[in-house]
Amino acid sequence: MTFVVLVRHGQSEWNLQNRFTGWVDVDLTDRGVSEAIKSGELIAKEGIIFDQAFTSLQRRAIKTLWLSLEAANQFHLPVIKDWRLNERHYGDLTGCNKQETRSKYGEEQVHIWRRSFDIPPPKIDRKNKYHPIHDAKYSNLNPELLPTGESLKMTCDRVLPYFSSSIAPLINNKKNLIISAHGNSLRAILKFLFKVTDIEIPNYEFPTGNPLLIEFGSDINEIETARYLDAKRAKVLPEI
Repeated sequence: MTFVVLVRHGQSEWNLQNRFTGWVDVDLTDRGVSEAIKSGELIAKEGIIFDQAFTSLQRRAIKTLWLSLEAANQFHLPVIKDWRLNERHYGDLTGCNKQETRSKYGEEQVHIWRRSFDIPPPKIDRKNKYHPIHDAKYSNLNPELLPTGESLKMTCDRVLPYFSSSIAPLINNKKNLIISAHGNSLRAILKFLFKVTDIEIPNYEFPTGNPLLIEFGSDINEIETARYLDAKRAKVLPEI
């Protein structure tokens, strides 16, 4: 059997403040740190030994991975960081309080931006301090590749080619992996693995700091089991 763990980062500072975060590089809260440590403890109880770890270029996901691996006594694990595993970019909504945004644009419009599959939020202006062009982490990338406001579909279009080329072959080669990322980049992976439709995928959520353990059979197309390790904080999963 082959095991893959998907874990959304622990609670972040802007999760706590109810703000649209996206590509802004906020840190974990104390609760987020605790969630990440517990994530590693739950993994340790399963006795899974990983071959490789993947994460985004955002500190909340990186720190969650570090803390989880330390708690699981696998701190030595090789880690690959890639911007394509970053969170969905929320465009001009970035940094805004979600309730204030509802008051400004209306509940229905904000719901469409958050929960539709293919309708992106308004684009962020290049002069906005939250535009990724101002972040040194992305200075080696072609500016045309940097998102300015993504729908879930656009996030999938960014994440899944990378997943298919760099991660899926490892699963098919029986490598045990841990991927620490974000709610929407993990949604993209969930959509691919469980063959979830465009209409259904926005309804699936990842709880912060709760590892989703997926057990594969002969290859990536054969999922044997899938479960959250903290059953009390589990979310609904697609049928296998």
